[in-house]
Amino acid sequence: MVLLATGVALATGNAEAQPLSAQDSDPAVMGWMQGFPPPEDKIITQPESVYFSFPRLRWSVCHLREFLPTEEISRGLNAPVPLTYPSPVEFADLRAGIDGLTFVPMGQDQPMTWEASLYANYTDGILVLHKGRVIYERYFGCLTEDGKHAAMSMTKSVTGLLAEILVAEGTLDDSRLVRDLIPEVAGSAFGSATVRQVMDMTTGVRFSEDYADPAADIWSYSAAASPFPKPEGQDGPDGYWEYLAQVQPEGRHGEAFHYRTINSDMLGWIVSRVSGQSVTALASARLWRPMGAEQDAYQTVDGKGVPFAGGGLNLGLRDLARLGLLVLDEGMINGRRLFPAEVIQRIRAGGDPTKFSGYPTIPNGSYKSQWWVFHDDHGAFAARGVHGQTIYVDPAADMVIARFASFPTASNSGIDPTSLPAYRALADYVMKQN
Repeated sequence: MVLLATGVALATGNAEAQPLSAQDSDPAVMGWMQGFPPPEDKIITQPESVYFSFPRLRWSVCHLREFLPTEEISRGLNAPVPLTYPSPVEFADLRAGIDGLTFVPMGQDQPMTWEASLYANYTDGILVLHKGRVIYERYFGCLTEDGKHAAMSMTKSVTGLLAEILVAEGTLDDSRLVRDLIPEVAGSAFGSATVRQVMDMTTGVRFSEDYADPAADIWSYSAAASPFPKPEGQDGPDGYWEYLAQVQPEGRHGEAFHYRTINSDMLGWIVSRVSGQSVTALASARLWRPMGAEQDAYQTVDGKGVPFAGGGLNLGLRDLARLGLLVLDEGMINGRRLFPAEVIQRIRAGGDPTKFSGYPTIPNGSYKSQWWVFHDDHGAFAARGVHGQTIYVDPAADMVIARFASFPTASNSGIDPTSLPAYRALADYVMKQN
């Protein structure tokens, strides 16, 4: 059984009772996969219960294509468009100021420094853009400047962005029923949902993502998604799309937000059908190539070559920041418009907060087009993934934070109490510097 092609991870059971610190669990310190060959106890292999268990996952998040088949998201052959940096002296001063910034984490009464928060959150790489310039950039753990890291569920936000572009351009009608575009799912719960309900995850579909429950639907979905030969005697769907065609109803469409990865893969299928391109090819054509990306990205695939639209993306930190900058500037980058401004304006407006519950660290939030919207006084919104992946966009501060991490447990509820106050403190800090 494959770990949903690596888009999500075991939320329980892969962290020790008292996990090693970020410094002690650093892959170089642990010695994972070092040597020719590495010592037997330092080799990381399939299955997912090995390669995605803590602390091994701190190495694996930078090496997923060594475990699973992938499909490229090409940046093309043109030279990358470099990000803008201050002078080395100014950059060092900026880092010193930011590292010393203090804030109080949620539920605590003692201040923490920005730099301490990076270790507390098992940060692998972080880059901050302010007014279009890189003002902070650091790498830890498995990640290097030229490395790539698992984006986890930030993949959903790329899929949602592509869908919203197609809606704005008239290629996709978000009011249509899914069965009108994908007749193959007419008999499943998705058939009677609208495209918009899929985009905003307000579908009434039966799907449990309780990773602590061995009988949860997430595991049968994982089995269907496996790119490897199915075990003898295994029944059930083969691949993401076969699984989606048999999903059963639960509740009513449009009533409430339910975070369910199958919505993202259904959306990926819709995007591919109406555009005539895979999500990887479309991401290359509409995002990576025109935004001047520095590196190709890649996306994991199922046994039939279908890209995992809900969590399979892997990319470099600077290109993650470029995506954030493109979103912050409403489709503009490097003086070029890649898509209509209304795409981001719709996302920023958010969904219906009355349909959003169960996320105490985002008390006033909503979900729109696979993006998390905070509805705060800065208009902040984010792409988010398990183990601490983030593109945090703060329009009021003209700031983007791109972060990769390998927090011991999957749920962001363990990392938000430190991360979200740190992000807001940084936004307030940079606004005062001008």
